[in-house]
Amino acid sequence: MYKYVLTFFILIVSLLTTCAGMAASAEEYYNIGMAYYDLGRYEDAERWLLRARAADRTYTASQYNLGRLAFEMGRYSEAVRYFEDVLRSDADNTIALRAAAYTRIKMGDLEAAQNHYSRLLQLVPESADDGYNHALVLHAMERYSDAEAVLERYPQSLLAKGSSLLLYARCQAAGNKIEALDSFADYLGENSVPEVRFEYAAALEYHEMYARALEEYRLSLSETAVTSPARNNIRFAIAKVLLIADENSGEGFDELESAVSGGFNNVEALEELISGGMLNAANTERLQGIANAMRRTSSAQEEENEESDDLSETDTQ
Repeated sequence: MYKYVLTFFILIVSLLTTCAGMAASAEEYYNIGMAYYDLGRYEDAERWLLRARAADRTYTASQYNLGRLAFEMGRYSEAVRYFEDVLRSDADNTIALRAAAYTRIKMGDLEAAQNHYSRLLQLVPESADDGYNHALVLHAMERYSDAEAVLERYPQSLLAKGSSLLLYARCQAAGNKIEALDSFADYLGENSVPEVRFEYAAALEYHEMYARALEEYRLSLSETAVTSPARNNIRFAIAKVLLIADENSGEGFDELESAVSGGFNNVEALEELISGGMLNAANTERLQGIANAMRRTSSAQEEENEESDDLSETDTQ
């Protein structure tokens, strides 16, 4: 029903503006543009908003909504120009700041997004949602302690919103803080997510709590889909902990062989374990043999793929 009313409104105003001697005001142009926007007719909306923008009284609103239109159509560079143009004349416009920050994220320009969120939180420091988004950007920039500090301004949000608590745990873990263990445990107490449980196990392993790490890795394995490639990575993690915690562990090699036979091919991770200095000489030698075999298999597969590509090119010529 609402769309029919909008359509009727557009038709009436359009007819009026085409009558001899009558010209629509900027506000009318703006209203027509926004009606088209609500109908999802973005190109028509853009045309009318461009007309409305010529008038001072509708300039800011038209500029902002032209940015929204450009964003909806995936024209992010154009969208951010509209939003930031609004900010040049109204630096405290929180709506334009949010839009500009989010658009900069879509463009991959994290530094600019971070600057917009910093300004936004000066204006609305109580906004936990904006704080969370700012922390996300800082985390993506690998500024983990800064992201952690932002989240700590909103303790109630951390308790009420699982995504905030998870981000907090990840920031702490990135800084190798033991407090991350409690944060991960609190999150997993309300959410069963295999990937997060794997992160929790890795944090436990880092702090040499091997028994608990094994327990969490195994839980993660049991929760992860049977077809998921991640299962091989979990098996390798289990093997690594077993070999570090017990140099006589035959189970560690059993898990490693299961991982490799299942498709695990991260030779660099295996080499890192070998060079870590936490294994005895016999196990180091045995693992080096496995790593060498993995490299040979990988090289053979690459050669086979190259030959297949050459044959495909020949067939298409």
